[in-house]
Amino acid sequence: MACKDGRSAILEKGAQIIHRKGFNHSGIQEILDAAGVPKGSFYHYFKSKEDFGLNLLDHYATYFISRAESQMKDKKVPPIKRLKDFFEGFRFFFESNGCELGCPIGNLSQEMGDLSPAFRKRLEEIFLMMRSRIAGVLNEALRGGDLPGSLNANEMADFIVNSWEGAIVRMKVQKNTEALQLFDRMIFDSILKPTAIHNTGADSE
Repeated sequence: MACKDGRSAILEKGAQIIHRKGFNHSGIQEILDAAGVPKGSFYHYFKSKEDFGLNLLDHYATYFISRAESQMKDKKVPPIKRLKDFFEGFRFFFESNGCELGCPIGNLSQEMGDLSPAFRKRLEEIFLMMRSRIAGVLNEALRGGDLPGSLNANEMADFIVNSWEGAIVRMKVQKNTEALQLFDRMIFDSILKPTAIHNTGADSE
């Protein structure tokens, strides 16, 4: 139990520090001190700092997936509304943190994507996981007739993830949520708006 708790403490505190400072600007000793784990324990749990970073990516991914599944499982709420609420929840989080921090997966993609093949491979796997969860909601909307049958759920999910990550980068520069609000309007009030989709189909007949 102690081994598991020590490892979890390092990952949890490391996640907070690295989210704020970045991977290369966060020291192992700083993380150990924050976790309250004795000096030298780090290499008992992780082979290297890179190994720790890869496990940290899994930690972030687990949080994202658990949040996505908890917020998108309510079948009483229309699928597109669930997806909109999911992104709004993150927008409120960013607002409460002064439009800082950003997405840890996006941050590490920019910082480590060109530096570590192992990071790059794991980051792409996580992006595919994110796409999969969003595509699942879009497919549900397709089955319910809320989206046109010609829509490719995987491509649209990729577009949504890419647009969201780009909006977060802009948010960090502007220090406001205008980019996230624009994302919301373009995705949910235009591209995925059921009435707009149905009207377009009617006009083309």
